Amino acid sequence: MQRSTFLTVTAVIPLAVSAFALLAPAALLESKGVVPSPATIVWVREVGVLLFALGTMNFVVRHEPSSRAMVGILIGNALVQVGLCPIEAIAYAEGELGELGGVVPNTLLHVVLAIAFTRYAWLARASDQPSASARHQPS
Repeated sequence: MQRSTFLTVTAVIPLAVSAFALLAPAALLESKGVVPSPATIVWVREVGVLLFALGTMNFVVRHEPSSRAMVGILIGNALVQVGLCPIEAIAYAEGELGELGGVVPNTLLHVVLAIAFTRYAWLARASDQPSASARHQPS
């Protein structure tokens, strides 16, 4: 898959989840087996804003060429996925989340996206490196 297509897909996912988090936070919490409270609804809406920003960023840069900035965006996305990956699984194992059906797909998605973002970052890094002859040219 081309990186631009991947970034488009990975823009749509957080934008869709952010809409759900911002417009129906209680339903999102209930899908994880969490009883909504005013505090948890505030937190889910805050996460919705962050997901909206992440999705927007991915959409805006989707056609940009490889560069150090693109590598940074891809690594940042990979770190988000790596960081999010264990949170729900651990919470489920500790009895904090009651719906396994809301945890497994999300955890698997984080694993796949972490691998993919890392791969695209590596490819962008490699294609942004100057050739050996260009590195040895006097300025």
